[in-house]
Amino acid sequence: MAHGEVKHDYHLVEPSPWPLVGSVSAFVMAVGAVMLMDGKLFGGGWHVLALGLLGIAYTMIGWWIDVVKESRAGDHTPVVQIGLRYGMMLFIASEVMFFVAWFWAYFGVALYPEAVPADSASDLVGQVIRQDFIGGHWPPDGIQTFDPWHIPLLNTLVLLLSGTTVTWAHHALLHNNQRGLIAGLTLTVVLGVFFSYLQYYEYEHAAFNYSGHIYGATFFMATGFHGAHVIIGTIFLAVCLLRASMGHFRREKHFGFEAAAWYWHFVDVVWLFLFAVIYVWGAGTPGH
Repeated sequence: MAHGEVKHDYHLVEPSPWPLVGSVSAFVMAVGAVMLMDGKLFGGGWHVLALGLLGIAYTMIGWWIDVVKESRAGDHTPVVQIGLRYGMMLFIASEVMFFVAWFWAYFGVALYPEAVPADSASDLVGQVIRQDFIGGHWPPDGIQTFDPWHIPLLNTLVLLLSGTTVTWAHHALLHNNQRGLIAGLTLTVVLGVFFSYLQYYEYEHAAFNYSGHIYGATFFMATGFHGAHVIIGTIFLAVCLLRASMGHFRREKHFGFEAAAWYWHFVDVVWLFLFAVIYVWGAGTPGH
Protein backbone atom coordinates (compact mmCIF):
# COMPACT_ATOMS: atom_id res chain seq x y z
CA MET A 1 0.00 0.00 0.00
CA ALA A 2 1.42 3.35 -1.03
CA HIS A 3 2.32 5.94 1.57
CA GLY A 4 -0.79 7.86 2.67
CA GLU A 5 -3.22 5.53 0.91
CA VAL A 6 -6.29 4.61 2.96
CA LYS A 7 -7.80 1.15 2.54
CA HIS A 8 -11.61 1.04 2.83
CA ASP A 9 -14.63 -0.85 1.54
CA TYR A 10 -16.28 2.11 -0.18
CA HIS A 11 -16.22 2.65 -3.92
CA LEU A 12 -15.26 6.13 -5.05
CA VAL A 13 -16.64 6.61 -8.55
CA GLU A 14 -14.59 8.03 -11.39
CA PRO A 15 -15.44 11.51 -12.75
CA SER A 16 -18.71 11.15 -14.66
CA PRO A 17 -20.50 13.40 -17.18
CA TRP A 18 -23.95 12.10 -16.23
CA PRO A 19 -24.83 14.50 -13.37
CA LEU A 20 -24.17 17.48 -15.64
CA VAL A 21 -25.89 15.96 -18.68
CA GLY A 22 -28.87 14.92 -16.56
CA SER A 23 -29.20 18.35 -14.97
CA VAL A 24 -29.11 20.15 -18.31
CA SER A 25 -31.62 17.69 -19.78
CA ALA A 26 -33.97 18.16 -16.83
CA PHE A 27 -33.77 21.94 -17.25
CA VAL A 28 -34.52 21.67 -20.98
CA MET A 29 -37.46 19.37 -20.21
CA ALA A 30 -38.85 21.85 -17.65
CA VAL A 31 -38.55 24.72 -20.14
CA GLY A 32 -40.32 22.64 -22.77
CA ALA A 33 -43.11 21.79 -20.33
CA VAL A 34 -43.61 25.49 -19.52
CA MET A 35 -43.67 26.36 -23.22
CA LEU A 36 -46.17 23.60 -23.85
CA MET A 37 -48.49 24.76 -21.08
CA ASP A 38 -48.35 28.33 -22.36
CA GLY A 39 -48.38 28.23 -26.14
CA LYS A 40 -47.86 31.98 -26.28
CA LEU A 41 -44.36 31.59 -24.84
CA PHE A 42 -41.92 31.12 -27.75
CA GLY A 43 -44.32 28.96 -29.74
CA GLY A 44 -45.19 25.31 -29.12
CA GLY A 45 -42.76 23.48 -26.86
CA TRP A 46 -43.10 19.86 -27.96
CA HIS A 47 -39.67 19.88 -29.61
CA VAL A 48 -37.98 21.31 -26.52
CA LEU A 49 -39.80 18.92 -24.21
CA ALA A 50 -38.90 15.95 -26.44
CA LEU A 51 -35.25 17.05 -26.50
CA GLY A 52 -35.17 17.19 -22.71
CA LEU A 53 -36.84 13.79 -22.37
CA LEU A 54 -34.37 12.25 -24.81
CA GLY A 55 -31.50 13.73 -22.83
CA ILE A 56 -32.88 12.29 -19.58
CA ALA A 57 -33.37 8.86 -21.19
CA TYR A 58 -29.81 8.99 -22.56
CA THR A 59 -28.50 9.92 -19.11
CA MET A 60 -30.39 7.11 -17.40
CA ILE A 61 -29.19 4.50 -19.89
CA GLY A 62 -25.57 5.67 -19.82
CA TRP A 63 -25.44 6.09 -16.05
CA TRP A 64 -26.95 2.68 -15.31
CA ILE A 65 -24.63 1.01 -17.82
CA ASP A 66 -21.73 2.51 -15.87
CA VAL A 67 -23.20 1.19 -12.61
CA VAL A 68 -23.48 -2.30 -14.13
CA LYS A 69 -19.86 -2.08 -15.29
CA GLU A 70 -18.79 -1.08 -11.77
CA SER A 71 -20.63 -4.08 -10.35
CA ARG A 72 -19.11 -6.44 -12.90
CA ALA A 73 -15.67 -5.05 -12.08
CA GLY A 74 -16.12 -5.92 -8.40
CA ASP A 75 -16.47 -2.35 -7.14
CA HIS A 76 -19.75 -3.10 -5.35
CA THR A 77 -18.36 -4.40 -2.11
CA PRO A 78 -20.67 -5.67 0.66
CA VAL A 79 -20.71 -2.18 2.19
CA VAL A 80 -21.63 -0.59 -1.15
CA GLN A 81 -24.38 -3.18 -1.64
CA ILE A 82 -25.86 -2.27 1.74
CA GLY A 83 -25.99 1.35 0.60
CA LEU A 84 -27.72 0.32 -2.62
CA ARG A 85 -30.31 -1.65 -0.67
CA TYR A 86 -31.01 1.26 1.67
CA GLY A 87 -31.32 3.56 -1.33
CA MET A 88 -33.88 1.28 -3.00
CA MET A 89 -35.82 0.95 0.25
CA LEU A 90 -35.98 4.73 0.66
CA PHE A 91 -37.00 5.14 -2.98
CA ILE A 92 -39.90 2.70 -2.56
CA ALA A 93 -40.87 4.45 0.69
CA SER A 94 -41.03 7.76 -1.19
CA GLU A 95 -43.19 6.10 -3.84
CA VAL A 96 -45.54 4.85 -1.12
CA MET A 97 -46.01 8.42 0.09
CA PHE A 98 -46.55 9.54 -3.50
CA PHE A 99 -49.56 7.23 -3.77
CA VAL A 100 -50.72 8.17 -0.28
CA ALA A 101 -51.27 11.66 -1.69
CA TRP A 102 -53.58 10.35 -4.42
CA PHE A 103 -55.50 8.14 -2.03
CA TRP A 104 -55.82 11.11 0.32
CA ALA A 105 -57.30 13.22 -2.48
CA TYR A 106 -59.72 10.43 -3.37
CA PHE A 107 -60.88 9.78 0.18
CA GLY A 108 -61.14 13.52 0.83
CA VAL A 109 -64.09 13.77 -1.54
CA ALA A 110 -65.40 10.18 -1.44
CA LEU A 111 -65.91 10.22 2.34
CA TYR A 112 -67.22 13.80 2.50
CA PRO A 113 -69.31 14.44 -0.62
CA GLU A 114 -71.76 16.57 1.38
CA ALA A 115 -71.26 19.80 3.30
CA VAL A 116 -69.34 19.27 6.54
CA PRO A 117 -68.94 21.52 9.61
CA ALA A 118 -66.68 24.43 8.77
CA ASP A 119 -64.66 26.87 10.85
CA SER A 120 -65.58 29.89 8.79
CA ALA A 121 -68.18 31.11 6.33
CA SER A 122 -65.68 30.88 3.45
CA ASP A 123 -64.98 27.23 4.23
CA LEU A 124 -68.71 26.53 4.37
CA VAL A 125 -69.21 28.11 0.96
CA GLY A 126 -66.53 25.81 -0.48
CA GLN A 127 -68.24 22.75 0.98
CA VAL A 128 -71.64 23.81 -0.34
CA ILE A 129 -70.13 24.22 -3.82
CA ARG A 130 -68.71 20.70 -3.52
CA GLN A 131 -72.14 19.35 -2.60
CA ASP A 132 -73.75 21.15 -5.52
CA PHE A 133 -71.26 19.72 -8.01
CA ILE A 134 -71.03 16.18 -6.61
CA GLY A 135 -74.68 15.81 -5.68
CA GLY A 136 -74.11 14.94 -2.05
CA HIS A 137 -73.04 11.35 -2.71
CA TRP A 138 -70.23 9.31 -4.24
CA PRO A 139 -69.83 8.61 -7.14
CA PRO A 140 -71.06 11.99 -8.35
CA ASP A 141 -74.16 12.43 -10.47
CA GLY A 142 -73.73 11.46 -14.09
CA ILE A 143 -70.71 9.20 -13.57
CA GLN A 144 -70.95 5.74 -15.05
CA THR A 145 -68.32 3.75 -13.17
CA PHE A 146 -66.53 0.61 -14.30
CA ASP A 147 -67.78 -2.83 -13.39
CA PRO A 148 -65.00 -3.93 -10.99
CA TRP A 149 -65.57 -7.60 -11.81
CA HIS A 150 -64.72 -7.21 -15.48
CA ILE A 151 -61.40 -5.75 -16.74
CA PRO A 152 -60.32 -4.47 -13.29
CA LEU A 153 -60.60 -7.98 -11.85
CA LEU A 154 -58.76 -9.43 -14.85
CA ASN A 155 -55.97 -6.88 -14.40
CA THR A 156 -55.80 -7.81 -10.71
CA LEU A 157 -55.34 -11.47 -11.61
CA VAL A 158 -52.71 -10.55 -14.21
CA LEU A 159 -50.64 -8.60 -11.68
CA LEU A 160 -51.00 -11.26 -8.98
CA LEU A 161 -49.84 -13.88 -11.48
CA SER A 162 -46.90 -11.67 -12.47
CA GLY A 163 -45.92 -11.47 -8.80
CA THR A 164 -45.70 -15.26 -8.69
CA THR A 165 -43.67 -15.48 -11.92
CA VAL A 166 -41.10 -12.93 -10.75
CA THR A 167 -40.81 -14.84 -7.45
CA TRP A 168 -40.36 -18.05 -9.45
CA ALA A 169 -37.56 -16.36 -11.40
CA HIS A 170 -35.89 -15.25 -8.17
CA HIS A 171 -36.04 -18.73 -6.65
CA ALA A 172 -34.68 -20.19 -9.90
CA LEU A 173 -31.72 -17.81 -9.67
CA LEU A 174 -31.07 -18.81 -6.06
CA HIS A 175 -30.93 -22.45 -7.23
CA ASN A 176 -28.68 -21.68 -10.23
CA ASN A 177 -31.52 -22.53 -12.62
CA GLN A 178 -30.78 -20.25 -15.58
CA ARG A 179 -33.65 -21.56 -17.70
CA GLY A 180 -36.15 -20.99 -14.89
CA LEU A 181 -34.80 -17.48 -14.33
CA ILE A 182 -35.23 -16.50 -17.97
CA ALA A 183 -38.62 -18.20 -18.27
CA GLY A 184 -39.97 -16.51 -15.14
CA LEU A 185 -38.70 -13.08 -16.20
CA THR A 186 -40.09 -13.52 -19.71
CA LEU A 187 -43.55 -14.36 -18.38
CA THR A 188 -43.43 -11.42 -15.97
CA VAL A 189 -42.56 -8.98 -18.76
CA VAL A 190 -45.32 -10.38 -20.99
CA LEU A 191 -47.85 -10.06 -18.16
CA GLY A 192 -46.73 -6.49 -17.50
CA VAL A 193 -47.26 -5.58 -21.15
CA PHE A 194 -50.67 -7.31 -21.08
CA PHE A 195 -51.69 -5.30 -18.01
CA SER A 196 -50.77 -2.05 -19.77
CA TYR A 197 -52.78 -3.07 -22.82
CA LEU A 198 -55.84 -3.89 -20.70
CA GLN A 199 -55.58 -0.54 -18.93
CA TYR A 200 -55.29 1.27 -22.25
CA TYR A 201 -58.40 -0.60 -23.48
CA GLU A 202 -60.22 0.35 -20.28
CA TYR A 203 -59.30 4.03 -20.65
CA GLU A 204 -60.44 4.01 -24.29
CA HIS A 205 -63.90 2.76 -23.22
CA ALA A 206 -64.31 4.91 -20.10
CA ALA A 207 -67.68 6.66 -19.86
CA PHE A 208 -66.02 9.71 -18.25
CA ASN A 209 -62.91 11.76 -18.86
CA TYR A 210 -60.28 13.53 -16.78
CA SER A 211 -61.56 17.09 -16.89
CA GLY A 212 -64.74 18.65 -15.60
CA HIS A 213 -65.29 16.70 -12.37
CA ILE A 214 -63.41 15.41 -9.35
CA TYR A 215 -64.16 11.73 -9.97
CA GLY A 216 -62.36 11.61 -13.31
CA ALA A 217 -59.45 13.64 -11.97
CA THR A 218 -58.84 11.44 -8.94
CA PHE A 219 -59.49 8.21 -10.89
CA PHE A 220 -57.12 8.92 -13.75
CA MET A 221 -54.40 10.43 -11.56
CA ALA A 222 -54.32 7.43 -9.22
CA THR A 223 -54.71 4.65 -11.78
CA GLY A 224 -52.74 6.50 -14.45
CA PHE A 225 -49.69 7.01 -12.26
CA HIS A 226 -49.92 3.36 -11.26
CA GLY A 227 -50.01 2.45 -14.95
CA ALA A 228 -46.88 4.55 -15.48
CA HIS A 229 -45.19 2.62 -12.66
CA VAL A 230 -46.20 -0.66 -14.31
CA ILE A 231 -44.54 0.48 -17.55
CA ILE A 232 -41.41 1.52 -15.64
CA GLY A 233 -41.36 -1.80 -13.78
CA THR A 234 -41.82 -3.71 -17.03
CA ILE A 235 -38.84 -1.91 -18.56
CA PHE A 236 -36.87 -2.58 -15.36
CA LEU A 237 -37.61 -6.31 -15.60
CA ALA A 238 -36.95 -6.37 -19.37
CA VAL A 239 -33.46 -5.00 -18.71
CA CYS A 240 -33.00 -7.69 -16.05
CA LEU A 241 -34.12 -10.29 -18.60
CA LEU A 242 -31.49 -9.01 -21.04
CA ARG A 243 -28.82 -9.10 -18.34
CA ALA A 244 -29.91 -12.58 -17.24
CA SER A 245 -29.54 -13.84 -20.82
CA MET A 246 -25.99 -12.42 -20.77
CA GLY A 247 -25.20 -14.25 -17.54
CA HIS A 248 -24.80 -11.16 -15.37
CA PHE A 249 -26.62 -12.52 -12.32
CA ARG A 250 -25.22 -15.02 -9.85
CA ARG A 251 -26.80 -16.56 -6.79
CA GLU A 252 -24.36 -14.66 -4.58
CA LYS A 253 -24.75 -11.28 -6.30
CA HIS A 254 -27.88 -10.11 -8.12
CA PHE A 255 -29.11 -6.95 -6.45
CA GLY A 256 -30.15 -5.40 -9.78
CA PHE A 257 -32.74 -8.13 -10.25
CA GLU A 258 -33.68 -8.12 -6.58
CA ALA A 259 -34.41 -4.38 -6.71
CA ALA A 260 -36.61 -4.91 -9.78
CA ALA A 261 -38.53 -7.64 -7.93
CA TRP A 262 -39.03 -5.35 -4.91
CA TYR A 263 -40.36 -2.63 -7.18
CA TRP A 264 -42.70 -5.04 -8.95
CA HIS A 265 -44.16 -6.33 -5.69
CA PHE A 266 -44.69 -2.72 -4.61
CA VAL A 267 -46.61 -2.10 -7.85
CA ASP A 268 -48.72 -5.21 -7.13
CA VAL A 269 -49.63 -4.05 -3.62
CA VAL A 270 -50.59 -0.56 -4.79
CA TRP A 271 -52.89 -2.06 -7.40
CA LEU A 272 -54.63 -4.19 -4.79
CA PHE A 273 -55.43 -1.02 -2.84
CA LEU A 274 -56.59 0.74 -6.02
CA PHE A 275 -58.81 -2.17 -6.98
CA ALA A 276 -60.34 -2.47 -3.51
CA VAL A 277 -60.83 1.26 -2.92
CA ILE A 278 -61.55 2.85 -6.29
CA TYR A 279 -63.04 0.03 -8.33
CA VAL A 280 -64.97 -1.87 -5.65
CA TRP A 281 -65.64 0.35 -2.63
CA GLY A 282 -65.90 3.64 -4.55
CA ALA A 283 -67.78 2.38 -7.58
CA GLY A 284 -71.30 2.61 -6.20
CA THR A 285 -73.68 0.88 -8.57
CA PRO A 286 -72.13 0.30 -12.03
CA GLY A 287 -74.04 2.32 -14.54
CA HIS A 288 -75.03 4.89 -11.89
